[in-house]
Amino acid sequence: MPRSEPYDDYLIESLKDRRRAEAYLNAALEEDDPRVFLTALRNVAQARGMSKVAAKSKLNRESLYKMLSKRGNPSLQSLGALLDSLDFRLTVESKNAA
Repeated sequence: MPRSEPYDDYLIESLKDRRRAEAYLNAALEEDDPRVFLTALRNVAQARGMSKVAAKSKLNRESLYKMLSKRGNPSLQSLGALLDSLDFRLTVESKNAA
């Protein structure tokens, strides 16, 4: 019987694809719990390489891990720097948009 790949490994590997990562982050944003988005953001950052993301965002690795932890509470500035380093941005739209 062939071995199966652990889910976390599969997830991180699949999030290396930019379109999948974008869809994953957007789905996480639709949840009512901001921790879901932070977990998704952490997974995308892991897929891209935490050291590379930290360097590109000009955040140190320790701060990045802390910010994306279950108790994380990133500032808007840090969140913006992280998203920019991943080549994403946060946008706002009307709930009633047609």
